[in-house]
Amino acid sequence: MSNNSSNVATPFTNKEGQSVPSVTFPIRVNDEWSKRDTQEIFAGKTVVVFSLPGAFTPTCSSTHLPRYNELASKFSENGVDEIICVSVNDTFVMNAWAADQQAENISFIPDGNGEFTQGMGLLVDKGAIGFGKRSWRYSMLVKDGVIEKMFIEPDLPGDPFEVSDADTMLAFINPEAVQTSQVSLFTKPGCPHCARAKALLEQHGLTYEELTLGDAISISAMRAIANADTVPQVFIDGQHIGGADDLTAYFAN
Repeated sequence: MSNNSSNVATPFTNKEGQSVPSVTFPIRVNDEWSKRDTQEIFAGKTVVVFSLPGAFTPTCSSTHLPRYNELASKFSENGVDEIICVSVNDTFVMNAWAADQQAENISFIPDGNGEFTQGMGLLVDKGAIGFGKRSWRYSMLVKDGVIEKMFIEPDLPGDPFEVSDADTMLAFINPEAVQTSQVSLFTKPGCPHCARAKALLEQHGLTYEELTLGDAISISAMRAIANADTVPQVFIDGQHIGGADDLTAYFAN
């Protein structure tokens, strides 16, 4: 995603400098009803919020949510206490989506009645596709309940995704924290060399896409890409590095 400003063409009001709406969210935790309110979420903390049209929808599931989850440690290192995902869905749907995405670094807030989104002035009519009232896609940085920065998607047809991504938000918070390298590695469960390779990448501040051999990814597919039968197999910016020992040598050089 591009690191654009939030001053793109949009019919929505930028609320930088204003307080977030005061809302209480009913949620299900361990099969019991609970609540979180905006006072508890935001007071005295630095929070990144990203809001999207719906759980399980394509862009939200493939890119928007996973990248925030992937960069969570980077946000934490740069003073962010919590990353919140808001959607106008009920708590059962949001919990199911959280489990499906395995996004353990994100807090899912079900704005089922659309109160928070309406208070933000970002509740839109998606009735044409059977969604009813939903959130426009945006992100914001909130400090002690006050909105410091907003990235609101432009007023374009469909579901634009140009400025509310995790990389743009991280670049605003600290441009030097943005990772320019793309890292992927093939692994398999229980592999100690894979664990060593992942630890090396983390020690060097690199996030990575992990491709685990199993039902979805076969060893023959890895062999075709890496010309190797063993794991891990690490790629950095398209360059095949190799296994854990090769990665150690790569960093040594």
